[in-house]
Amino acid sequence: MNAQISTHFTIETEQEEDGRWIAEILEIPGVLAYGENQQQAIAHVQTLALRAIADKLEHGEIA
Repeated sequence: MNAQISTHFTIETEQEEDGRWIAEILEIPGVLAYGENQQQAIAHVQTLALRAIADKLEHGEIA
């Protein structure tokens, strides 16, 4: 199965009631991460997205 992956992603952030920040990449289901501040949450979610994309490439899910 070949699929294309976008080179542009939407990162949505929100501050939780406990003060932590959560970031999510809307185009990749399940890719979300927490951080102590907004920038850290974004950095963590970008790292996770790259790992998810690499895994999909390794398994031939995207070309």
